[in-house]
Amino acid sequence: MGFTDLLSDAGLSMLNSWLTTRSYIVGQSASQADVAVFKAVQSAPDAVKYPNAARWYKHIQSYESEFSTLEGDASAAYSTYGPETAEVTINPASAPAAEEEEDVDLFGSDDEEEDAEAVRIREERLAAYNAKKAAKPKPAAKSIITLDVKPWDDETDMEAMEAGVREIEMDGLVWGASKFVPIGYGVRKLQINLVVEDDKVMMDDLSDKITELEDFVQSVDVAHMQKL
Repeated sequence: MGFTDLLSDAGLSMLNSWLTTRSYIVGQSASQADVAVFKAVQSAPDAVKYPNAARWYKHIQSYESEFSTLEGDASAAYSTYGPETAEVTINPASAPAAEEEEDVDLFGSDDEEEDAEAVRIREERLAAYNAKKAAKPKPAAKSIITLDVKPWDDETDMEAMEAGVREIEMDGLVWGASKFVPIGYGVRKLQINLVVEDDKVMMDDLSDKITELEDFVQSVDVAHMQKL
């Protein structure tokens, strides 16, 4: 089915639900799928009503200058992405009653006697379904972090400092948007966002790598951290 009208409450609710356990529309990095959905949303969702969608929108917005270079099919419509079946309904009163996953009868049953072959087939299918469900990978735990990187003085080349920071590569690390923030006496600090996979990136290790840029960097501090 894919996403419905993303300008409606129903569409945004579906998107918000889809992003509950995801950082991107598909895969583990920004792609043309995110671009298509981002453009369909048109403006930042209400962070109170749709916190997951708002967090995703803000993160993808940081890639806006790189949209044309992201991987994926740029011609695919946003409706080709999302859940195979609707996770919300426009008119809940007219929708069929929801069924708990545990109560789903995959193969049907009745009070009639079943022969041994029918029982065997049903049990094999049920075992295959349970094995597939158990093997489904869980999404990696991630955090979005804002770092404050302070230079030595007002003569520090801030553009060169930012370039040096962005050249740092670690498995599970994705750099995001950044800006220079005045802190007094003509000195500015680099404030930069990043997304990390918690099991792969240790902040102490990353801070050490940044402070190795000793010609530029005086200190590194975590200004904000939020679990995704």
